Amino acid sequence: MLDHIGLTAHDYQRSKVFYQSALAPLGYELVSEIAGWAAFGWGGKPQLLIKGGSTTAPAVHIAFSAEDRETVQAFYDAALQAGGKDNGAPGLRPEYHDHYFSAYVLDPDGHNIEVVCHIPADAF
Repeated sequence: MLDHIGLTAHDYQRSKVFYQSALAPLGYELVSEIAGWAAFGWGGKPQLLIKGGSTTAPAVHIAFSAEDRETVQAFYDAALQAGGKDNGAPGLRPEYHDHYFSAYVLDPDGHNIEVVCHIPADAF
């Protein structure tokens, strides 16, 4: 299951205004801006992220949900074994939230693929 998608926009401000307006009828809102990313979603949960840039490479950032942290590690190991390139080893990303545990791998075309678990470690 997908968790969220990230896109590069050539004009960050214009795209931010566009998505705020275009997604409002769907109940989406700007839920945060972190490290140059605008995050849109509902209930405080980002689902679409945009970042400004002069290039759209990597063209896509796709994040998949994991049920536990072991699955994040298993994804990372399997992806590297299959020819992916490390783009962020499994670990906590507290800049997003306290329990954000993820790993990032670039696929053969350079797309950024993430697997994330939002469940606290002590819940297992």
